[in-house]
Amino acid sequence: MQVHVRHQPSFAVVRCLLAPGEPMRVESDAMVATSYGVRIESTMQGGLLKGLRRSILGGESLFVTTYTAPPNGGWVDVAANLPGDAVVMAVTPDKPFNITRGCWIANSHGVEIQTQWAGMQNLFGGEGGFVIQAQGQGDVVLGAYGAVDTLDLGPDDAVTIDSGHVVAYDAGMQSRLRRAVEGRSVQSLKSGEGLVFDFAGPGRVMIQSRNPRSLIEWLTRELPFSRD
Repeated sequence: MQVHVRHQPSFAVVRCLLAPGEPMRVESDAMVATSYGVRIESTMQGGLLKGLRRSILGGESLFVTTYTAPPNGGWVDVAANLPGDAVVMAVTPDKPFNITRGCWIANSHGVEIQTQWAGMQNLFGGEGGFVIQAQGQGDVVLGAYGAVDTLDLGPDDAVTIDSGHVVAYDAGMQSRLRRAVEGRSVQSLKSGEGLVFDFAGPGRVMIQSRNPRSLIEWLTRELPFSRD
């Protein structure tokens, strides 16, 4: 699979070029268009239990759609639900990485997407304790709300990131979740921040410039309540 990203950075669309007969997996509502003849099959990848685990615990759709190119090859265009950028990450057997809720869009056939327990530290960070882990060999397409930055941390580097801005990170990185203002919840509320992640290198961390939860909170405040 070859990947080209266009319409960056605000409304990214990713074109995945497939060889004859090559399959790829796509989040159920992420397809924009395909070349004629591409075969589409929607299934609960791994069966009902894995599908429910991915949907309920990992925050992704119950169904995963497989697109298979016809004998002359083809392409599939995919995009995220929210406006923003998209990025392609290479996965190797020794470099799995974790993806936070709603950021996975698609992956090549050699990559396996599984829901993994990320520890109690992740339970209250908006991820419900679980993340999507990409492992294997190939490419993964990720979408973000806003622009994307990739931080490459060395062995002596560390960074603090608001929990709602984390897109993905190397699975072997050290991390912890904490209140933004240590020790006092009231002070955290006054600062306008809630929970943050501390990441320690070496490894990669991807962040998005906007927080989807903030958008939801703003819409909830602004939209009128139903009076039915």
